[in-house]
Amino acid sequence: MNFNRDKNKEIVKRFNKEVIENGNVEVFEELMDEHFINHSAPKGADNGKQGMIHTFNSVLRPAMPDIQVTILQQVAEDDLVTTRKNISGTHTGDFLGIGPSGRRISIDVIDIVRLKNGKYVEHWGINNLSAVLTQLRNNE
Repeated sequence: MNFNRDKNKEIVKRFNKEVIENGNVEVFEELMDEHFINHSAPKGADNGKQGMIHTFNSVLRPAMPDIQVTILQQVAEDDLVTTRKNISGTHTGDFLGIGPSGRRISIDVIDIVRLKNGKYVEHWGINNLSAVLTQLRNNE
């Protein structure tokens, strides 16, 4: 198969900037396949596209409205794009049960996205969110 790795990396960059950082639901709908599966969704959570947008627009954005995504590195192979990034912002809203602290939150993320026809079809990811939450709880 012929994969356009550079195009796929640009799609992932666009998703991170316009969807995660800016909360653009129209771009989210444009870039998501109807049969998308998030293999990293918490057990019992929606692992489809609605679960994904919920995480960004109902969990992260209310907790840190000034959210910023910094892409540190991307590697593309076949139909996969791996991105090492940082998601940061000021903790001014409720974050998974932790009240606002006014502190800077910094979440390190590595994710892998499988794309098909310019759309996200699968996602796998790891992050240091549990360590970030522990640090916030310890400083409440």
